[in-house]
Amino acid sequence: MFRKMSMAVAAVMLMAGAAYADPIEGNWKTQSGETAAIGSCGDGAFCITLKTGKHAGKQIGKMTASGDGNYAGSITDPADDKTYKGKAKLNGASIKMSGCVLGGLICKGQDWTKL
Repeated sequence: MFRKMSMAVAAVMLMAGAAYADPIEGNWKTQSGETAAIGSCGDGAFCITLKTGKHAGKQIGKMTASGDGNYAGSITDPADDKTYKGKAKLNGASIKMSGCVLGGLICKGQDWTKL
């Protein structure tokens, strides 16, 4: 009886953990066709790592939630290793990723879709 109860509690806890995952977490198709993984990397931050393409395995960003589907942090262009002030806006199964310079006056962005 105790064993069945323990297994039931463990199963509920695993399902609850998945239910509390942040909506930004998961695999995303970038505008250029690569796959990027976004996952928790401690202290409330989310790390962005390329999974496919020429720069597979490279971490290209780190962001924290700022509320209302918005995220802020840094984003790195994997082609030249330049890092920019980054921001992201989550909208359902899509996310607008942006890198900005000059205090956010000039931004370049991409639309990604969740896989």
